[in-house]
Amino acid sequence: MAGAVDPPHRARGFGAGVGFWVVAFGFVVVMSLGTVPTPLYVLYEARDGLSAAVMTIVFAAYAAGVLGSLFLLGHLSDRLGRRRMLVGSVLLSIASALLFATWPELAGLLLARVLSGISVGMATATAIAYLGELHAVARPGAGRRRANVVGTAANLGGLALGPLVAGLLADLAPRPLELPFWTYLVLLGVALLLLSRVPETVTGFRAPYRPQRIVVPPGARGRFAAAAFAAFVGFSLFGLFAALGPAFMLGTLHRSSHTLGGLTTTLTFGTAAVAQSLVRDPTRRRPTLAGFAAIPLGLALVVAAAWWVVLPLWVVGEILVGAGVGLVFAAAVGVVAVSTPQENRAEALAGLFLAAYLGLALPVLGLGVAIELIPLAVALTVFAGLAAAGAVAAGWVVLRANRDLVPEP
Repeated sequence: MAGAVDPPHRARGFGAGVGFWVVAFGFVVVMSLGTVPTPLYVLYEARDGLSAAVMTIVFAAYAAGVLGSLFLLGHLSDRLGRRRMLVGSVLLSIASALLFATWPELAGLLLARVLSGISVGMATATAIAYLGELHAVARPGAGRRRANVVGTAANLGGLALGPLVAGLLADLAPRPLELPFWTYLVLLGVALLLLSRVPETVTGFRAPYRPQRIVVPPGARGRFAAAAFAAFVGFSLFGLFAALGPAFMLGTLHRSSHTLGGLTTTLTFGTAAVAQSLVRDPTRRRPTLAGFAAIPLGLALVVAAAWWVVLPLWVVGEILVGAGVGLVFAAAVGVVAVSTPQENRAEALAGLFLAAYLGLALPVLGLGVAIELIPLAVALTVFAGLAAAGAVAAGWVVLRANRDLVPEP
Protein backbone atom coordinates (compact mmCIF):
# COMPACT_ATOMS: atom_id res chain seq x y z
CA MET A 1 0.00 0.00 0.00
CA ALA A 2 1.42 3.38 -0.98
CA GLY A 3 1.29 6.61 0.91
CA ALA A 4 -1.29 9.22 0.01
CA VAL A 5 -0.50 11.73 -2.72
CA ASP A 6 0.05 15.18 -1.26
CA PRO A 7 -0.51 18.01 -3.77
CA PRO A 8 2.76 19.95 -4.10
CA HIS A 9 2.88 23.58 -3.05
CA ARG A 10 5.36 26.46 -3.24
CA ALA A 11 6.08 26.77 0.48
CA ARG A 12 9.34 24.80 0.28
CA GLY A 13 10.69 26.58 -2.78
CA PHE A 14 9.87 25.43 -6.29
CA GLY A 15 6.41 24.82 -7.65
CA ALA A 16 5.41 21.57 -9.35
CA GLY A 17 6.32 22.85 -12.83
CA VAL A 18 9.90 23.81 -11.96
CA GLY A 19 10.21 20.81 -9.67
CA PHE A 20 9.36 18.52 -12.59
CA TRP A 21 12.45 19.69 -14.50
CA VAL A 22 14.65 19.62 -11.40
CA VAL A 23 13.73 15.98 -10.82
CA ALA A 24 14.43 15.25 -14.49
CA PHE A 25 17.87 16.89 -14.16
CA GLY A 26 18.71 14.90 -11.03
CA PHE A 27 17.56 11.70 -12.72
CA VAL A 28 19.79 12.39 -15.75
CA VAL A 29 22.87 13.05 -13.60
CA VAL A 30 22.42 9.89 -11.50
CA MET A 31 21.78 7.68 -14.53
CA SER A 32 24.67 9.13 -16.54
CA LEU A 33 27.18 8.55 -13.72
CA GLY A 34 26.30 4.85 -14.05
CA THR A 35 27.85 4.76 -17.53
CA VAL A 36 30.71 7.25 -17.08
CA PRO A 37 33.27 4.42 -16.50
CA THR A 38 32.39 2.73 -19.83
CA PRO A 39 35.05 4.31 -22.08
CA LEU A 40 37.56 4.27 -19.21
CA TYR A 41 37.67 0.49 -18.77
CA VAL A 42 40.42 0.15 -21.37
CA LEU A 43 42.52 2.64 -19.38
CA TYR A 44 42.08 0.65 -16.18
CA GLU A 45 43.03 -2.51 -18.08
CA ALA A 46 46.17 -0.92 -19.52
CA ARG A 47 47.27 0.69 -16.24
CA ASP A 48 46.75 -2.31 -13.95
CA GLY A 49 47.06 -5.19 -16.41
CA LEU A 50 43.45 -6.24 -15.82
CA SER A 51 41.80 -8.59 -18.29
CA ALA A 52 38.57 -7.91 -20.16
CA ALA A 53 36.97 -10.68 -18.07
CA VAL A 54 37.81 -8.82 -14.86
CA MET A 55 36.33 -5.62 -16.26
CA THR A 56 33.09 -7.42 -17.09
CA ILE A 57 32.94 -8.42 -13.41
CA VAL A 58 33.33 -4.74 -12.50
CA PHE A 59 30.47 -3.95 -14.88
CA ALA A 60 28.37 -6.77 -13.42
CA ALA A 61 28.88 -5.29 -9.93
CA TYR A 62 26.89 -2.29 -11.15
CA ALA A 63 24.05 -4.50 -12.39
CA ALA A 64 24.07 -6.40 -9.08
CA GLY A 65 23.70 -3.10 -7.24
CA VAL A 66 20.75 -2.12 -9.43
CA LEU A 67 19.07 -5.50 -8.92
CA GLY A 68 19.48 -5.40 -5.15
CA SER A 69 18.25 -1.83 -5.00
CA LEU A 70 15.15 -2.50 -7.10
CA PHE A 71 14.28 -5.49 -4.94
CA LEU A 72 15.08 -4.05 -1.50
CA LEU A 73 14.84 -0.25 -1.72
CA GLY A 74 13.11 1.00 -4.86
CA HIS A 75 9.57 0.80 -3.50
CA LEU A 76 10.34 2.66 -0.26
CA SER A 77 9.51 6.06 -1.74
CA ASP A 78 5.84 5.07 -1.32
CA ARG A 79 6.50 5.04 2.44
CA LEU A 80 9.31 7.55 2.97
CA GLY A 81 8.49 10.08 0.25
CA ARG A 82 9.82 10.71 -3.26
CA ARG A 83 12.15 13.59 -2.45
CA ARG A 84 13.85 11.80 0.43
CA MET A 85 14.57 8.72 -1.67
CA LEU A 86 15.82 10.72 -4.65
CA VAL A 87 18.10 12.77 -2.39
CA GLY A 88 19.40 9.50 -0.93
CA SER A 89 20.09 8.27 -4.45
CA VAL A 90 22.11 11.41 -5.24
CA LEU A 91 24.10 11.03 -2.01
CA LEU A 92 25.03 7.46 -2.94
CA SER A 93 26.08 8.68 -6.40
CA ILE A 94 28.30 11.27 -4.72
CA ALA A 95 29.91 8.53 -2.64
CA SER A 96 30.41 6.44 -5.78
CA ALA A 97 32.02 9.31 -7.70
CA LEU A 98 34.35 10.04 -4.77
CA LEU A 99 35.48 6.41 -4.71
CA PHE A 100 36.12 6.43 -8.46
CA ALA A 101 38.17 9.63 -8.17
CA THR A 102 40.21 8.68 -5.09
CA TRP A 103 40.42 4.86 -5.04
CA PRO A 104 40.85 3.69 -8.65
CA GLU A 105 42.22 0.22 -7.75
CA LEU A 106 40.12 -2.90 -8.38
CA ALA A 107 38.54 -3.05 -4.91
CA GLY A 108 37.58 0.62 -5.13
CA LEU A 109 36.14 0.16 -8.61
CA LEU A 110 33.97 -2.76 -7.46
CA LEU A 111 32.63 -0.85 -4.45
CA ALA A 112 32.05 2.29 -6.49
CA ARG A 113 30.13 0.32 -9.12
CA VAL A 114 27.92 -1.36 -6.51
CA LEU A 115 27.08 2.01 -4.92
CA SER A 116 26.34 3.50 -8.34
CA GLY A 117 24.04 0.58 -9.12
CA ILE A 118 22.16 0.97 -5.85
CA SER A 119 21.75 4.67 -6.57
CA VAL A 120 20.42 3.99 -10.08
CA GLY A 121 17.93 1.41 -8.76
CA MET A 122 16.61 3.90 -6.21
CA ALA A 123 16.38 6.69 -8.78
CA THR A 124 14.67 4.57 -11.45
CA ALA A 125 11.87 3.46 -9.17
CA THR A 126 11.42 6.88 -7.55
CA ALA A 127 12.00 9.51 -10.24
CA ILE A 128 9.55 8.09 -12.78
CA ALA A 129 6.74 8.14 -10.20
CA TYR A 130 7.84 11.60 -9.00
CA LEU A 131 7.77 13.02 -12.54
CA GLY A 132 4.29 11.65 -13.15
CA GLU A 133 2.92 13.16 -9.93
CA LEU A 134 4.52 16.58 -10.41
CA HIS A 135 3.30 16.66 -14.02
CA ALA A 136 -0.26 15.83 -12.92
CA VAL A 137 -0.26 18.81 -10.55
CA ALA A 138 1.50 21.23 -12.91
CA ARG A 139 -0.73 20.31 -15.89
CA PRO A 140 -3.93 18.75 -14.57
CA GLY A 141 -5.93 16.89 -17.18
CA ALA A 142 -3.10 17.00 -19.75
CA GLY A 143 -2.47 13.24 -19.85
CA ARG A 144 0.74 11.38 -19.01
CA ARG A 145 2.56 11.46 -22.36
CA ARG A 146 4.83 14.41 -21.44
CA ALA A 147 5.86 12.77 -18.18
CA ASN A 148 6.44 9.43 -19.91
CA VAL A 149 8.58 10.98 -22.67
CA VAL A 150 10.67 13.02 -20.22
CA GLY A 151 11.07 10.00 -17.94
CA THR A 152 12.27 7.86 -20.84
CA ALA A 153 14.60 10.59 -22.10
CA ALA A 154 16.08 11.12 -18.64
CA ASN A 155 16.49 7.39 -18.03
CA LEU A 156 18.00 6.18 -21.31
CA GLY A 157 19.30 9.61 -22.32
CA GLY A 158 21.23 9.85 -19.06
CA LEU A 159 22.77 6.44 -19.67
CA ALA A 160 23.73 7.67 -23.15
CA LEU A 161 25.28 10.92 -21.89
CA GLY A 162 27.78 9.52 -19.38
CA PRO A 163 30.12 7.69 -21.80
CA LEU A 164 30.19 10.62 -24.20
CA VAL A 165 31.21 13.08 -21.45
CA ALA A 166 33.85 10.69 -20.07
CA GLY A 167 35.24 9.90 -23.52
CA LEU A 168 35.57 13.56 -24.46
CA LEU A 169 37.28 14.43 -21.17
CA ALA A 170 39.62 11.44 -21.51
CA ASP A 171 40.69 12.61 -24.98
CA LEU A 172 40.86 16.35 -24.38
CA ALA A 173 41.78 16.87 -20.71
CA PRO A 174 44.38 15.61 -18.21
CA ARG A 175 43.77 12.92 -15.57
CA PRO A 176 41.19 10.92 -17.54
CA LEU A 177 40.54 8.51 -14.64
CA GLU A 178 39.78 11.34 -12.22
CA LEU A 179 38.44 14.43 -14.02
CA PRO A 180 35.14 12.87 -15.24
CA PHE A 181 34.21 11.95 -11.68
CA TRP A 182 35.17 15.33 -10.21
CA THR A 183 33.01 16.88 -12.93
CA TYR A 184 30.08 14.70 -11.92
CA LEU A 185 30.61 15.53 -8.26
CA VAL A 186 29.91 19.17 -9.14
CA LEU A 187 26.78 18.23 -11.11
CA LEU A 188 25.55 15.95 -8.32
CA GLY A 189 26.11 18.73 -5.78
CA VAL A 190 23.98 21.09 -7.87
CA ALA A 191 21.28 18.42 -8.19
CA LEU A 192 21.31 17.87 -4.42
CA LEU A 193 20.81 21.57 -3.69
CA LEU A 194 18.00 21.91 -6.23
CA LEU A 195 16.19 18.75 -5.14
CA SER A 196 16.01 20.04 -1.57
CA ARG A 197 13.60 22.71 -2.86
CA VAL A 198 11.28 20.41 -4.81
CA PRO A 199 7.89 19.84 -3.15
CA GLU A 200 7.03 16.40 -1.85
CA THR A 201 4.15 14.54 -3.54
CA VAL A 202 3.68 11.62 -1.15
CA THR A 203 2.81 11.62 2.53
CA GLY A 204 4.59 8.52 3.77
CA PHE A 205 3.41 6.32 6.60
CA ARG A 206 4.97 3.80 8.95
CA ALA A 207 4.53 0.15 8.00
CA PRO A 208 6.56 -3.02 8.50
CA TYR A 209 9.36 -3.28 5.98
CA ARG A 210 9.22 -5.98 3.33
CA PRO A 211 11.19 -6.45 0.11
CA GLN A 212 9.53 -5.59 -3.18
CA ARG A 213 7.05 -8.30 -4.10
CA ILE A 214 6.64 -9.57 -7.65
CA VAL A 215 2.97 -10.34 -8.07
CA VAL A 216 1.55 -11.43 -11.43
CA PRO A 217 -2.09 -12.60 -11.65
CA PRO A 218 -2.39 -16.23 -12.86
CA GLY A 219 -4.11 -15.23 -16.08
CA ALA A 220 -1.26 -12.85 -17.04
CA ARG A 221 1.72 -15.08 -16.24
CA GLY A 222 2.25 -16.30 -19.79
CA ARG A 223 2.27 -12.75 -21.17
CA PHE A 224 4.51 -11.60 -18.30
CA ALA A 225 7.00 -14.40 -19.07
CA ALA A 226 7.08 -13.32 -22.73
CA ALA A 227 7.68 -9.69 -21.79
CA ALA A 228 10.35 -10.61 -19.21
CA PHE A 229 12.17 -12.74 -21.79
CA ALA A 230 12.11 -9.83 -24.26
CA ALA A 231 13.45 -7.46 -21.60
CA PHE A 232 16.21 -9.94 -20.71
CA VAL A 233 17.31 -10.22 -24.35
CA GLY A 234 17.14 -6.47 -24.97
CA PHE A 235 19.16 -5.49 -21.91
CA SER A 236 21.76 -8.15 -22.67
CA LEU A 237 22.56 -6.07 -25.77
CA PHE A 238 22.76 -2.91 -23.68
CA GLY A 239 25.22 -4.82 -21.51
CA LEU A 240 27.24 -5.92 -24.52
CA PHE A 241 27.90 -2.39 -25.78
CA ALA A 242 28.27 -0.86 -22.31
CA ALA A 243 30.71 -3.43 -20.92
CA LEU A 244 32.73 -4.41 -23.97
CA GLY A 245 32.02 -1.85 -26.69
CA PRO A 246 35.15 0.26 -26.02
CA ALA A 247 37.32 -2.89 -25.95
CA PHE A 248 35.92 -3.93 -29.34
CA MET A 249 36.54 -0.42 -30.65
CA LEU A 250 40.17 -0.43 -29.47
CA GLY A 251 41.16 -4.06 -30.00
CA THR A 252 39.11 -5.13 -33.02
CA LEU A 253 38.38 -1.93 -34.90
CA HIS A 254 41.78 -0.43 -33.99
CA ARG A 255 40.45 2.96 -32.89
CA SER A 256 42.29 4.70 -30.06
CA SER A 257 39.79 7.50 -29.44
CA HIS A 258 38.07 7.28 -26.05
CA THR A 259 35.30 9.47 -27.42
CA LEU A 260 34.55 6.83 -30.04
CA GLY A 261 34.73 4.19 -27.31
CA GLY A 262 32.12 6.05 -25.28
CA LEU A 263 30.05 6.58 -28.40
CA THR A 264 29.45 2.82 -28.61
CA THR A 265 27.28 3.09 -25.50
CA THR A 266 25.89 6.55 -26.28
CA LEU A 267 24.52 5.38 -29.62
CA THR A 268 22.83 2.32 -28.16
CA PHE A 269 21.08 4.03 -25.25
CA GLY A 270 20.47 7.27 -27.16
CA THR A 271 18.74 5.67 -30.12
CA ALA A 272 16.68 3.53 -27.74
CA ALA A 273 15.45 6.71 -26.03
CA VAL A 274 14.70 8.43 -29.34
CA ALA A 275 12.84 5.41 -30.72
CA GLN A 276 10.66 5.19 -27.63
CA SER A 277 9.87 8.90 -27.61
CA LEU A 278 8.89 9.01 -31.31
CA VAL A 279 6.32 6.20 -31.08
CA ARG A 280 3.03 7.24 -29.51
CA ASP A 281 1.87 3.70 -28.70
CA PRO A 282 4.75 1.18 -28.68
CA THR A 283 2.39 -1.71 -27.95
CA ARG A 284 0.95 -1.57 -31.47
CA ARG A 285 1.97 -4.35 -33.80
CA ARG A 286 3.97 -2.29 -36.31
CA PRO A 287 6.49 -0.63 -33.93
CA THR A 288 6.86 -3.88 -31.99
CA LEU A 289 7.54 -5.84 -35.17
CA ALA A 290 9.99 -3.16 -36.32
CA GLY A 291 11.86 -3.39 -33.03
CA PHE A 292 12.26 -7.15 -33.16
CA ALA A 293 13.33 -7.00 -36.83
CA ALA A 294 15.91 -4.26 -36.19
CA ILE A 295 17.80 -6.29 -33.57
CA PRO A 296 18.98 -9.22 -35.78
CA LEU A 297 19.69 -6.87 -38.66
CA GLY A 298 21.77 -4.57 -36.48
CA LEU A 299 23.63 -7.49 -34.92
CA ALA A 300 24.48 -8.83 -38.39
CA LEU A 301 26.05 -5.46 -39.26
CA VAL A 302 27.99 -5.36 -35.96
CA VAL A 303 29.39 -8.85 -36.57
CA ALA A 304 30.32 -7.92 -40.15
CA ALA A 305 32.08 -4.82 -38.85
CA ALA A 306 34.06 -6.89 -36.35
CA TRP A 307 35.26 -9.35 -39.02
CA TRP A 308 35.87 -6.84 -41.82
CA VAL A 309 37.04 -4.00 -39.51
CA VAL A 310 34.62 -1.42 -40.92
CA LEU A 311 33.65 1.32 -38.45
CA PRO A 312 30.58 2.67 -40.35
CA LEU A 313 29.01 -0.80 -40.31
CA TRP A 314 29.53 -0.98 -36.56
CA VAL A 315 27.90 2.44 -36.04
CA VAL A 316 24.86 1.68 -38.22
CA GLY A 317 24.50 -1.72 -36.54
CA GLU A 318 24.55 -0.14 -33.08
CA ILE A 319 21.92 2.40 -34.08
CA LEU A 320 19.63 -0.36 -35.34
CA VAL A 321 20.16 -2.49 -32.24
CA GLY A 322 19.57 0.47 -29.92
CA ALA A 323 16.35 1.50 -31.67
CA GLY A 324 15.18 -2.10 -31.72
CA VAL A 325 15.82 -2.64 -28.02
CA GLY A 326 14.05 0.62 -27.20
CA LEU A 327 10.91 -0.45 -29.05
CA VAL A 328 11.08 -4.00 -27.69
CA PHE A 329 11.37 -2.87 -24.09
CA ALA A 330 8.57 -0.34 -24.52
CA ALA A 331 6.36 -3.13 -25.93
CA ALA A 332 7.30 -5.38 -22.99
CA VAL A 333 6.34 -2.67 -20.49
CA GLY A 334 3.08 -2.15 -22.39
CA VAL A 335 2.21 -5.86 -22.31
CA VAL A 336 2.75 -6.03 -18.56
CA ALA A 337 0.89 -2.77 -17.88
CA VAL A 338 -2.13 -3.70 -20.00
CA SER A 339 -2.40 -7.30 -18.81
CA THR A 340 -2.17 -6.71 -15.05
CA PRO A 341 -4.71 -4.91 -12.85
CA GLN A 342 -3.85 -1.59 -11.23
CA GLU A 343 -3.28 -3.08 -7.77
CA ASN A 344 -0.60 -5.48 -9.11
CA ARG A 345 0.90 -3.33 -11.85
CA ALA A 346 3.80 -1.78 -9.91
CA GLU A 347 4.86 -5.16 -8.56
CA ALA A 348 4.68 -6.79 -11.99
CA LEU A 349 6.72 -3.97 -13.53
CA ALA A 350 9.28 -4.40 -10.76
CA GLY A 351 9.60 -8.02 -11.85
CA LEU A 352 10.08 -6.92 -15.44
CA PHE A 353 12.93 -4.59 -14.47
CA LEU A 354 14.55 -7.35 -12.43
CA ALA A 355 14.50 -9.60 -15.52
CA ALA A 356 15.94 -6.76 -17.59
CA TYR A 357 18.87 -6.15 -15.26
CA LEU A 358 19.59 -9.87 -15.02
CA GLY A 359 19.94 -9.66 -18.79
CA LEU A 360 22.29 -6.72 -18.37
CA ALA A 361 24.67 -8.73 -16.16
CA LEU A 362 24.59 -12.48 -16.76
CA PRO A 363 25.20 -12.82 -20.54
CA VAL A 364 28.00 -10.26 -20.43
CA LEU A 365 29.73 -12.22 -17.66
CA GLY A 366 29.63 -15.28 -19.91
CA LEU A 367 31.01 -13.26 -22.80
CA GLY A 368 33.79 -11.92 -20.58
CA VAL A 369 34.86 -15.48 -19.79
CA ALA A 370 34.60 -16.48 -23.48
CA ILE A 371 36.93 -13.76 -24.72
CA GLU A 372 39.67 -15.12 -22.47
CA LEU A 373 39.51 -18.37 -24.46
CA ILE A 374 38.60 -17.35 -28.01
CA PRO A 375 39.13 -14.24 -30.20
CA LEU A 376 36.87 -11.23 -29.68
CA ALA A 377 35.28 -11.51 -33.12
CA VAL A 378 34.39 -15.18 -32.59
CA ALA A 379 32.92 -14.52 -29.14
CA LEU A 380 30.92 -11.58 -30.51
CA THR A 381 29.58 -13.72 -33.36
CA VAL A 382 28.38 -16.43 -30.98
CA PHE A 383 26.82 -13.88 -28.62
CA ALA A 384 25.13 -12.06 -31.50
CA GLY A 385 23.74 -15.32 -32.89
CA LEU A 386 22.23 -16.29 -29.54
CA ALA A 387 20.83 -12.78 -29.01
CA ALA A 388 19.32 -12.69 -32.50
CA ALA A 389 17.67 -16.08 -31.95
CA GLY A 390 16.39 -14.87 -28.58
CA ALA A 391 15.00 -11.70 -30.18
CA VAL A 392 13.13 -13.73 -32.82
CA ALA A 393 11.68 -16.05 -30.18
CA ALA A 394 10.75 -13.17 -27.87
CA GLY A 395 9.23 -11.29 -30.78
CA TRP A 396 6.95 -14.19 -31.62
CA VAL A 397 5.57 -14.51 -28.09
CA VAL A 398 5.27 -10.77 -27.44
CA LEU A 399 3.51 -10.15 -30.75
CA ARG A 400 1.05 -12.91 -29.88
CA ALA A 401 0.39 -11.19 -26.54
CA ASN A 402 -0.03 -7.80 -28.23
CA ARG A 403 -2.43 -9.31 -30.75
CA ASP A 404 -4.61 -10.48 -27.89
CA LEU A 405 -4.36 -7.29 -25.88
CA VAL A 406 -4.08 -4.38 -28.33
CA PRO A 407 -5.76 -5.05 -31.67
CA GLU A 408 -4.33 -3.13 -34.59
CA PRO A 409 -6.78 -0.45 -35.85
